Amino acid sequence: MDVTLGIIGGSGLYELPGLQGEWETIESPWGEPSDQVLRGTLDGTRMVFLPRHGRGHGLDPTGINYRANIDVMKRAGVTDLVSLSACGSLREDLPPGMFVIVDQFIDRTFARPKSFFGNGCVAHVSMAHPVSRDLGDRVEAAAKVVGVPVRRGGTYLAMEGPQFSSLAESQLYRAWGADVIGMTNMPEAKLAREAEIAYATVAMVTDFDSWHPEHGEVDIMSIIATMTQNADAARNLVATLAAATPPTREPCSTGSDMALETAIITTPEARDPALLAKLDAVAGRVLSRS
Repeated sequence: MDVTLGIIGGSGLYELPGLQGEWETIESPWGEPSDQVLRGTLDGTRMVFLPRHGRGHGLDPTGINYRANIDVMKRAGVTDLVSLSACGSLREDLPPGMFVIVDQFIDRTFARPKSFFGNGCVAHVSMAHPVSRDLGDRVEAAAKVVGVPVRRGGTYLAMEGPQFSSLAESQLYRAWGADVIGMTNMPEAKLAREAEIAYATVAMVTDFDSWHPEHGEVDIMSIIATMTQNADAARNLVATLAAATPPTREPCSTGSDMALETAIITTPEARDPALLAKLDAVAGRVLSRS
């Protein structure tokens, strides 16, 4: 499979210096994505960049059209997608400045469409292993080359927002075994899985949420300062990742590129043509066989 690397930039990461290309509009039947995409090459690697909150950060976590974002990345040919996200830490050993390559999620969002599928074409993809191990390996190697403090593995709790956690919530999430907390990786990870895109998350710690007795409530000014430092490190990580990305790759070892193989259960004659038309990019590989 030919590789096109996609990058979704979170808070503080609205552009990608070094990516040679043009901003372009890609239309989606799922509505308006967060912004145009910057499509081009970086160190010989085909890449597509999308700022999750839009340039200027005009979108809050609930207002992001996650379905349109993933759909336009798929239409742009993205095969491997790295999500860069600011987050809070729920662990003493994950201080601000630490990068966590997440491998599990707890979804506590409730006000966002979470699937491309539904009445008229029902599908159930497995989320047991929601991220690509192979892509995570490449991200981890790049982080180590750059010298970013990185931890491989961790559980990301996605909350609705836009408010930060109460103390009671923060303590509850720690008791559940979550490692970091953020507002944007769900339903993004679920939708990437449905679109058969290999997905990896780099959760960039900015604060200790509200549980830490020595840090108290979240301070937005401190977050912004750390976020700026993290964004600089993230740009270096992406450049290193691009340089090390092979032009082709083997099938994903965690099945990201085949997630829909047996997921659609609606019989062909019962499928809604209008919904099928919207699924042309996301599920075209399997729907074309029906």
